[in-house]
Amino acid sequence: MRATRSYRVAVVIVFAALTLILNLSPLKFPAPYAPFLYYQFWEIPIVAAFLIYGFKVGVSIALINTLILLLVFPGANPTGPFYNLVAIVSMLTGMWLTFDISRRMGISGRRQLIILMIALGIVFRVAIMSIVNYLCLQQPPPIGFALPVYIVIAYLPLVAIFNSSLAAYTIPLGFILASSVSRIGSISMRMIGS
Repeated sequence: MRATRSYRVAVVIVFAALTLILNLSPLKFPAPYAPFLYYQFWEIPIVAAFLIYGFKVGVSIALINTLILLLVFPGANPTGPFYNLVAIVSMLTGMWLTFDISRRMGISGRRQLIILMIALGIVFRVAIMSIVNYLCLQQPPPIGFALPVYIVIAYLPLVAIFNSSLAAYTIPLGFILASSVSRIGSISMRMIGS
């Protein structure tokens, strides 16, 4: 039991470090349709850890990332890391629900599970972040930017495109990383099989 707990702590530390390195790296690209939003790669290790080790480990890594960003580099808005946390956890929740839905629907093929996981990850992320952005962007700093409601409504489709496209590459790349780590460490992917 103690070795398992130590192993889990080590996994969280390694994946959290990789997440932070990617998050703080200059490897980011502004969205051409909304240059205030940036495509990055830091969520990929979180998705990979989720796929290999489960929901709790994925969320733990996302929480560590959020806490360190709050201390080191919160971004344009001091509460920005919380927006990131809600985005990644909502996506992981959609992915996690895939397993229950696939059992009920009798879906067992790996390709079908991956497609369903990507779809539900996108749907949950876009839905939750649309609500969060609608409610929070109207608030004064540090919660939001005190934007008028009509501007927030105008931004929502752009933010939805951003969240869906980010999840559309993050989840498949997370699968690739999880498969690579699983092969290297002789660990089978816990939820989907390798």
